[in-house]
Amino acid sequence: MMKKCPKCDVDLKTKSIGPVEVDECPTCRGTWFDKDELRQAEDVTDSDLDWMDFEIWKHEKEFRSKASTLQCPTCHKPTASLHYGDTAVTIDYCQSCLGTWLDKGEFKKIIHAMEKEILSKPSSEYMKETLREGAEIVAHPQRFLSEWKDFVTVLRLMQYRFFAEHPTLRNTMTSMQKTVQ
Repeated sequence: MMKKCPKCDVDLKTKSIGPVEVDECPTCRGTWFDKDELRQAEDVTDSDLDWMDFEIWKHEKEFRSKASTLQCPTCHKPTASLHYGDTAVTIDYCQSCLGTWLDKGEFKKIIHAMEKEILSKPSSEYMKETLREGAEIVAHPQRFLSEWKDFVTVLRLMQYRFFAEHPTLRNTMTSMQKTVQ
């Protein structure tokens, strides 16, 4: 059974975002992400975002939720409408099958907002995230490789942010490195 666009009522077509296959409306260009596909698509779009684990149901306090008029293309139940943080993006989310509907251009807006968040975090926040990711490695050894990758990414971003916040130290370290070479 083909999935229908919750807005246009036409058959959704398969579209690839890297290796992730999602369903897109050929008319309005909205996109349906089945459970976990939004996170996977975000991960392949910008690998620095992997560690942020964009999962709507884990960050309810960041969203303002209300009933939506859209029906889930997968299980045909009503969706909830969630406003994503300070962006103009409204996500329609199925609480039953955990699928997500984004209107045309909203996926790019979410990626942009997450990239902006990465650039605006102070190094102290990256320190906290590094410790949290380190704890995840210990707590979930079965996901070691994934958690290690997240840990290294956050550590690298913390380093960049630290040197951006302390340019004199960065310049000193660069001078010392040149002297050693």
